[in-house]
Amino acid sequence: MIRRFCEPLVRGQKYHLRAGAYAILPLDGRVLLTHQAKPQPEFQLPGGGIDAGESPLGALHREVFEETGWGIAAPRRIGAFRRFAYMPEYDRWAEKLCTIYIARPTRCFGKPREPGHSAVWMRPEQAAEQLGNEGDRHFLRRAFRLA
Repeated sequence: MIRRFCEPLVRGQKYHLRAGAYAILPLDGRVLLTHQAKPQPEFQLPGGGIDAGESPLGALHREVFEETGWGIAAPRRIGAFRRFAYMPEYDRWAEKLCTIYIARPTRCFGKPREPGHSAVWMRPEQAAEQLGNEGDRHFLRRAFRLA
């Protein structure tokens, strides 16, 4: 059973499965996050949906690069969670199956390519408070052994 983090389900609402890969990226006592400006400002673990024909690790590398401008190495799966949410950018309700990895940021190649995203470095304790969803906060706290 995969743990669920989310608001209560909307009765009668149809949800579309959307698998995604997300990364915890520690370096020198800080963690790399992405800040998404729209539809509402939010700090997130870098990552996102796995496109048709794409592998989870391929999606992870692509999404981290698009949202932060950084390359990564040595991703290791540490868990997964589900959340049910409305995705305004797609105008659909989704059951998001979020696979979480821990990886090493290797090099910044430039600014994020994803519109409305910016790369932000934070101390893990601050990130654990600022991340926009409970599942991301849970896995970040677990990765850094925070209370």
